[in-house]
Amino acid sequence: MTVCNSCRYCEGLCAVFPAMEMRRAFSDGDLNYLANLCHACGACYADCQFSPPHEFNVNVPRTLAIARNNSWRAYAWPQAFAGLFARNGVAISIIAALSVAIFIFGFAALTDHEVLVGVHTGPGAFYALMPHNAMAALFGAAFLYAILACVMGMRAFWRDIGAPAGMTTDTASLWQAAKDACTLRYLDGGGVGCFNEDDQPTDRRRIDHHFTFYGFLLCFAATSVATLYHYLLAREAPYPWWDLPVVLGTLGGIALVIGPIGLLLAKSQRDPVLVDQTRKGMDVAFIVMLFLTSLTGLALLLLRDTAVMGPLLALHLGVVFALFITLPYGKFVHGLYRFVALVRYALERRAMAPGAATE
Repeated sequence: MTVCNSCRYCEGLCAVFPAMEMRRAFSDGDLNYLANLCHACGACYADCQFSPPHEFNVNVPRTLAIARNNSWRAYAWPQAFAGLFARNGVAISIIAALSVAIFIFGFAALTDHEVLVGVHTGPGAFYALMPHNAMAALFGAAFLYAILACVMGMRAFWRDIGAPAGMTTDTASLWQAAKDACTLRYLDGGGVGCFNEDDQPTDRRRIDHHFTFYGFLLCFAATSVATLYHYLLAREAPYPWWDLPVVLGTLGGIALVIGPIGLLLAKSQRDPVLVDQTRKGMDVAFIVMLFLTSLTGLALLLLRDTAVMGPLLALHLGVVFALFITLPYGKFVHGLYRFVALVRYALERRAMAPGAATE
């Protein structure tokens, strides 16, 4: 960082380098702030005059990738789970999904084994496998746990980077950070695109991130609308294909198939010099669980009026449960920490603007 601060050739590429130039020394919190502000476009490695084979061996993308992965583990709550998921992310996620699926499957088998292979249609068909209250309690608890763990992690990150007291009340900075996050403004390599497997920048990773992000939001919106239907309108799932929760869920599910496939493909092709080779557990696991959630959900939509509805529902619910409990320990948190970092950056930029001291 000291070398980069002396050179400043890359200051126009993204937010990391202007934020770096506001500092003369770097605490651990500063490095974690810069690492999560980085979008891993790789442009600074391609442009750097001190990158390998130069003797200085400056490699900003890999250095910040290592720091970023370490920060996810450092701020994880509770700490006991951080190392476990980091080492065995994909295996633990899949085991958790299958365990819950088997539990639901067994629950239904003990109640009425014919439920598992029967054809159930109309409102309330899904609850033939498992009562709504039991389902809501199980997944509500997992979701609340994920929220609590994420909030605790964000709180620790917020404190460590020395976020200003007015961070949550500066609406202009919050709005700027929201725009930057939603458009992935800094995943464009300064305008030329993202570097991945070679020295030819493209927008593929940015597009795949958009599919994944907005697909996730559409699926969350579908679940939220379905919850309102159930509790406010007394309408039980499953809903007809033209109803709002199904339309939102279908569009989100399709996006969550396209996006994760693209991200996994890009990850498999990514130049090893740009990444932290020692940490791939929960990075890959989050993308895999998103893909499996959408895949099983779409399969359930297509086959919900057949005899395989029961096993498919159990599998889908298992995957969703595993996704919830692993959210705070993998790449999902990078979106939360990155947003906080973007807010901090917007605040710093506003503070440095001419006339800011007299406003």
